[in-house]
Amino acid sequence: MQPRKRFGQHWLKSEAILAEIINASSLCQEDVVLEIGPGTGILTRRLLEKVSAVIAVEIDRDLCAKLSKQFGNQEKFYLIEGDILKLDYHTHALSFPPVTKINKVVANIPYNITGPILEKLLGTISQPQEEKYDLIVLLIQKEVADRLLAKPGTKAFGGLSVRMQYLADCRLVCQVPAQAFYPPPKVDSAVVSLSLRPFPLVAKNPKHLSTIVELGFANRRKMLRNNLKSLVDGDSLSEILTTLQLNPQARAEELSLSEWIQLSNYLQN
Repeated sequence: MQPRKRFGQHWLKSEAILAEIINASSLCQEDVVLEIGPGTGILTRRLLEKVSAVIAVEIDRDLCAKLSKQFGNQEKFYLIEGDILKLDYHTHALSFPPVTKINKVVANIPYNITGPILEKLLGTISQPQEEKYDLIVLLIQKEVADRLLAKPGTKAFGGLSVRMQYLADCRLVCQVPAQAFYPPPKVDSAVVSLSLRPFPLVAKNPKHLSTIVELGFANRRKMLRNNLKSLVDGDSLSEILTTLQLNPQARAEELSLSEWIQLSNYLQN
């Protein structure tokens, strides 16, 4: 089948990258894995060799027919046709005996909806996902991977970095060249692993933390004292930053996640 642009389809063909994904997923026979966008089933086949069940969610009707024909005789394979962003796939999964809980996510996801998928899987700072996965391993656009892994003070560090790093430990598994796909995308990719956990420094009011991060990164060229002036006047914020031993003229990307939490907690006092 030819990949369809409207679904952001690019078929992974590299055996070496498939092996990296499987190795990073630390799979065992007790695992129940969610695979988003299984496509032609090249990763699905390897997952089925390692786990007790694969819950595959595919939006493309023609691919669903192909996957059903290819894996329909395997008791461990469960296919849901639909949009991952609209589906309550946990409820669907419970209708597949003997599945009781999805504990891992392993997928080559569509790049055009990476942000919404990450939020679906992890939730937000103010409302983390109730279903906690043991591990999430995703093949994503390298630019997004760079943002997930970015350090404070770098160009890639932004609101997404703060939000995802608050919810999970983010690790680079490997980089993936465009030539590893058919057809090659216009960008390079990367495999990342996400381990959900509470951040060591707790935000007193996660909703407030989410708000100031969003406002803080609204205009990266401006100093925080200007971006946050709807919440606190510039002079007061400069004093607060000085009290917290931070640069009173700091921009959003200069604050680490811990410093964002400290600032949020101070403003809530």
